[in-house]
Amino acid sequence: MAWIGLDLGTQSVRAVLVGAAGEVLARAARPLTSHRDGVRHEQDPREWITTVEHVLAEVTQASGDSHRRVVQDGTIEGLAICSTSGTVVLTDRQGRPASAALMYDDARAADLLPRIVAADPERWAAAMQPTWALPKILWLDPADDQLVAHSADVVAADLAGHPVATDTSHALKTGYDLAGSWPAEAFGKLGLPVSTLPEVVLPGTVIGAVSKAKAELTGVPAGTPIVAGMTDGCAAQIAAGSLTPGAWNSVLGTTLVLKGVTKDLIHDPTGAVYSHRHPDGDGWLPGGASNTGAGALTSMLPGADLDALDRAAVEQARRTGPVDAAIYPLTKPGERFPFVAPDAVGFELGDVQDDLHRYLGVLQGVAFVERLAFEHLTRLGAESPRSVALTGGAVRSEHWNQLRADVLGVPVELPEAADPAYGMAVLAASGGTSVAETARRMVRISRLIEPRPSERLTDLYGGFVAELERRGYLR
Repeated sequence: MAWIGLDLGTQSVRAVLVGAAGEVLARAARPLTSHRDGVRHEQDPREWITTVEHVLAEVTQASGDSHRRVVQDGTIEGLAICSTSGTVVLTDRQGRPASAALMYDDARAADLLPRIVAADPERWAAAMQPTWALPKILWLDPADDQLVAHSADVVAADLAGHPVATDTSHALKTGYDLAGSWPAEAFGKLGLPVSTLPEVVLPGTVIGAVSKAKAELTGVPAGTPIVAGMTDGCAAQIAAGSLTPGAWNSVLGTTLVLKGVTKDLIHDPTGAVYSHRHPDGDGWLPGGASNTGAGALTSMLPGADLDALDRAAVEQARRTGPVDAAIYPLTKPGERFPFVAPDAVGFELGDVQDDLHRYLGVLQGVAFVERLAFEHLTRLGAESPRSVALTGGAVRSEHWNQLRADVLGVPVELPEAADPAYGMAVLAASGGTSVAETARRMVRISRLIEPRPSERLTDLYGGFVAELERRGYLR
């Protein structure tokens, strides 16, 4: 038995074929083209469809004895799809693309935000953001014969040959009430008919089956179940196995994103934290995305050999321990998590005498933001972390991994395959049973890093938080 996970990313489509014990049988990836113009960011959804056909054909035709047995025996049990959160497109009533896709970070509809908030202030005043899907849908202004779809919905509809339901995760930024319905009254005030919006189901629900026509193009057997997926951040959380209270996933790439689990929905009056429904339907996935992250390294150290700096950082730590420097490294103006401060700007504290100290200052500053985020979540009622699975491009730095464990004061785990496509294969494998239990069975941890106490890091963290307070960012 095996399952396929698909990830419709910003830069590429990725597919993975995963066996019952969590082993990766095949992988494939193909690039995507984006079109940017100021605050606008579009993709052609027809390119998603052709690219998905190619990557599916690659994973079903890969070599290897175990792979051949799976494909030839027709034992691909299902597939699930994730995509970027807040990306939307209009389709015709048959589910075929009828507009360009407005991507997750497209901000052309920002002027519509006050109108949306006025339609339901209690629901949207704190949470709604300019790049969420709902403002973009109003900007697209769907006609009576059109439907609203998210990226994953478009591809699932193409594979099935008919429109499909969406999932609670993709529907969140479209304004879906996670208690179980579209807010019809508020949408009525906005002139958005609920009839243009898809049915919403829990992730893991079967929403269609691969058609004969697509089976011929992709090699995925006709009739293979297509199950409702999740957004890419939630997919990565599944791949990390962080699906029970106290187990957290921290994704550190260009920016820092935290994801966890609570039994009860937590409310953040600042709007920094929002929650998805747990794929098992019995809890919530709170989290947030900071504007700090590893992306600051390339902008603050242009042309630097980051691998060489990381090797030097390991040696520096061995000789003297943490340096007396901390940098708040925003990748763009303003902050959104763990506090909301549109006017926030980056700053440097301590001794930043050369590139190595600047590199270490960024690493320590991001780790401090990460700790502050966990403290904010805990104050809101989330369970304190007992472990944190680290994913994202930054896990290549052994020094940073250890530093983050030291600053957080809890063990950190490095999963073997923590990409969103893998998470979707795990979701598909759940087959309507517990996703958390399926992840516990399939997700493999390659390393566990224990924290080391450090008074110097504790003191530096205190100074970092005090500076945020002095500047008025923390209230």
